[in-house]
Amino acid sequence: MFLRQISDPSLAQNAYLIGCQRSGEAIIIDPERDVDRYLALAAENGLRLTAVAETHIHADYLSGARELVERHGATAYLSVEGGPDWQFEWAKGHPNARFLHDGDTFKIGNIEFKALLTPGHTPEHLSFLVTDHGGGADEPLALLSGDFIFVGDVGRPDLLESAAGQIGAREPAARTLYASLRRTHELPGHLQILPAHGAGSACGKALGSVPVSVLDYERRFNGALREALQGSESDFVKGILSGQPEPPLYFARMKRDNRRGPALLPDGHVPVPTRIDPTGLHSWIGSPKRVILDLRKDRAAFMSRHLPGSLFTPLPSGKLPVAAGSYVEEDAEILLLAHADDEAEEATRQLLRIGLDHVRGWLPVDEALSNDSLVATLPRITTTELQDALTASPEAEVLDVRGAEEFAAAHVAGAQHVAYTRLAEHLTEISVDRPLYVHCGSGLRAALAVSFLAAQGRQAILVDGDFDDIPGPVLA
Repeated sequence: MFLRQISDPSLAQNAYLIGCQRSGEAIIIDPERDVDRYLALAAENGLRLTAVAETHIHADYLSGARELVERHGATAYLSVEGGPDWQFEWAKGHPNARFLHDGDTFKIGNIEFKALLTPGHTPEHLSFLVTDHGGGADEPLALLSGDFIFVGDVGRPDLLESAAGQIGAREPAARTLYASLRRTHELPGHLQILPAHGAGSACGKALGSVPVSVLDYERRFNGALREALQGSESDFVKGILSGQPEPPLYFARMKRDNRRGPALLPDGHVPVPTRIDPTGLHSWIGSPKRVILDLRKDRAAFMSRHLPGSLFTPLPSGKLPVAAGSYVEEDAEILLLAHADDEAEEATRQLLRIGLDHVRGWLPVDEALSNDSLVATLPRITTTELQDALTASPEAEVLDVRGAEEFAAAHVAGAQHVAYTRLAEHLTEISVDRPLYVHCGSGLRAALAVSFLAAQGRQAILVDGDFDDIPGPVLA
């Protein structure tokens, strides 16, 4: 049996390639949309990728299941649970689609997969028990747990409401998740836990950085799982619903598109962005349906020199998908400012994974900023300077773009709170005629927000530095 975890650090997402080395067949579980790397990995190991399975309808990226079925003839194994609103509509009636109920099994060569209905994160969610019969096993060795159980956490049950807009769904989903987790009492403790996400994902609040785990270890040290197995339903519901990060705006669109079926890639390939002539920059600046994404890591450099209206979306920090997904409309044309063509190609791939398909080209940052008449600046102060700045500008306002839990713990007196991932939907609530001092916990999230707010005509000033360095007299 061959098993490989393929991780995307920008989305903290894991797919799993599992193959039977006797038959040469392989399956990919929870693939992202750019499937070329899975196909290549299978081929490098003497395997044919013949099947794909999904644990659920994803909210944080576009799935590659349809791409593999339509372009490469793979068989898809998909949940038919969850009710009419949670079906894989694109696969209905497709000859290569197999729909699974709780307890159904299928084989890839000599490897058996058993579907377990594990709702709570989503109503249709399946986990898969994996048994290597070719190796002589008669018990499962692993649980492909999707967004059900993570290392150190469990899947958040509030996204149906906070991301998909189903008002009143949070508490019922949390109670369903509690019941699902309690059913893991029946599973053997030796099971490897192979989760769909790791640290940094917005699909939970306390995910660990260790890539895989073991069920018995999680029973002992995973606080949310332990609460479900040993505590009351009411305590679990209260705990699991508190402190969840605000999801990026694009999550709702991912749910929609993964139900309907993501668009197929042009000619089955990830597009390679073309390098544009810098003389064409004028047509990008100020155009309402065009967006410039600046991929540099250095926020201070961006604030001091950037193209007017461009967005700070750093590629090296892993913030490109969440920033672009929060601030860029799906039909926008995109120009990338990068240091080299390989950065532009990687950014195009990351944007493709969240349905931002219209990258029209790229340009080296130095070339883009070589004409001083096209360069803008944004004001920046440090957290230690905030008190003096507010004293000098009593009409100014403070905007806190951290998470709700961070804001509740401590904040600047009179500050307005909007998480940086939700700014676009609350834009009308943010002042247009007063200076805005924007801060977060370290400066990174605030820098993302400031670039967006400035592009929307707000007088945004970055407050850069650690929140703990904000002078005590201005704190609530």
